[in-house]
Amino acid sequence: MAEVKSDIEIARAANKKPIQEIGAKLGIASEHLLPYGHDKAKVSAEFIRSVQGKKDGRLILVTAINPTPAGEGKTTTTVGLGDGLNRIGKKAAICIREASLGPCFGVKGGAAGGGYAQVVPMEDMNLHFTGDFHAITAAHNLLSAMIDNHIYWGNEQNIDIRRVAWRRVMDMNDRALREIVCSLGGVANGFPREAGFDITVASEVMAILCLATDLKDLERRLGDIIIAYRRDRTPVYCRDIKADGAMTVLLKDAMQPNLVQTLENNPAFVHGGPFANIAHGCNSVVATTTALKIADYVVTEAGFGADLGAEKFFDIKCRKAGLKPAAAVIVATVRAMKMNGGVKKEDLGAENVEAVKKGCANLGRHIENVKQFGVPAVVAINHFVSDSEAEIAAMKDYVASMGAEAILCMHWAKGSEGIEELARKVVELAESGASQFSPLYNDEMGLFDKIDTIVKRIYRGSEAIADKNVRAQLKQWEDQGYGKLPVCMAKTQYSFSTDPNLRGAPTGHVVPVREVRLSAGAGFVVAICGEIMTMPGLPKVPSADSIDVNAEGKIVGLF
Repeated sequence: MAEVKSDIEIARAANKKPIQEIGAKLGIASEHLLPYGHDKAKVSAEFIRSVQGKKDGRLILVTAINPTPAGEGKTTTTVGLGDGLNRIGKKAAICIREASLGPCFGVKGGAAGGGYAQVVPMEDMNLHFTGDFHAITAAHNLLSAMIDNHIYWGNEQNIDIRRVAWRRVMDMNDRALREIVCSLGGVANGFPREAGFDITVASEVMAILCLATDLKDLERRLGDIIIAYRRDRTPVYCRDIKADGAMTVLLKDAMQPNLVQTLENNPAFVHGGPFANIAHGCNSVVATTTALKIADYVVTEAGFGADLGAEKFFDIKCRKAGLKPAAAVIVATVRAMKMNGGVKKEDLGAENVEAVKKGCANLGRHIENVKQFGVPAVVAINHFVSDSEAEIAAMKDYVASMGAEAILCMHWAKGSEGIEELARKVVELAESGASQFSPLYNDEMGLFDKIDTIVKRIYRGSEAIADKNVRAQLKQWEDQGYGKLPVCMAKTQYSFSTDPNLRGAPTGHVVPVREVRLSAGAGFVVAICGEIMTMPGLPKVPSADSIDVNAEGKIVGLF
């Protein structure tokens, strides 16, 4: 049996083309590409402005079941489908998020696809790339520094230091920084107060960058950030301490989408990276809307399962950007169905058709949920060599009973050749005009009612619960004019409930809302549910343990 190459070995052997050739496929002239080396470039704001009058292509969302340790392959399928659409003669581009260093050195690994459906350069993308995350981290922490500096030099805005809402961020998993006390050390260092760190991808600055339409909109949104409250509970905004202009300067280049390529030399926009379990989980609006102007098909993904990523894609990104998806792909694996059916990870290699059937309830729930938004869906079965024909047949039969079709995809091993059938089905769905997209709830609904609607209709829980302080905070924001904002649910990605161990398709569970945060600049209210953390920790054996540089100066252990 031939040796199976690792993702990094496959990526390193890629026959990459100069980035100017990739841009030319989409009509981007070389003078509008700002190169970072030979294989990646930023697309100029001038070019983006120049294509705004063009007709939009068709937008395809790739989402998935709830993630399991067995792996689902959502990004791999996104990349593979983009290649597959190009293979059958469609002008297609993909739009995915940038990778966070935290999970890369933690447990999740990289975010560039896998096997023969990858975006390259893989190492650059999973490490510093074009510096966007560093710029976001710097802009966020500049605001943090300016808040404490404002308080130190007389506190002209009368900020109540017990009610500073703005935390600090870093792009790493570090549980020790979740709750800190800052400004210790005496008068020269300011007024001691409680503070803390979130991971950069949870920053409101990240969300703003991904939802802003241009630099002017970016600066307006940054100015709208609520940084603290006064003793009379009135909000203090970022613009009140004059931080918005300098933050915009730090983010000027980061606002421009990054263009790279797949292993098959097809164009890929990789821009922005909010997590879907604690933020809105979609790549930037600028990248998506630009791609739609210059490609006939744009394939994008939303993070984690459809209960998080797809819901936020539909209810936040599409609502805010006026996007209308033509079709959705729900990625699942036989292995994940078996895990949802109660099989342990070490036993996944053995055939177990009954466990597949039992585990399909999770997939069925996601199919129903996507259809609630009026978007036609197809299931992509991401193939593993251990899958038996009987197990695949059981999945296909189940999906058929749900009024959808499941298609076996072998893009991991075969690239675009292995996903042609799915590409043709996606074209059929998209061109049928069947999509009747509408968000789950309307703008006028109350904030807590929006949370409760998601809990009941997407998670199938009995209700959302919150103590009176949380409800009072939501009511206060409604009174201040923020009631029309959508809600962004922060909860575990592993379950429809807030219990990460409750797999399958539970019903009747209660979803406790622990805390709410107003992201006035991004334009949504975050509801933090259960035990979810906005600053992850490293596992007992982090991926960082096995990442190194070998004798030839090449990176090893990155995946």
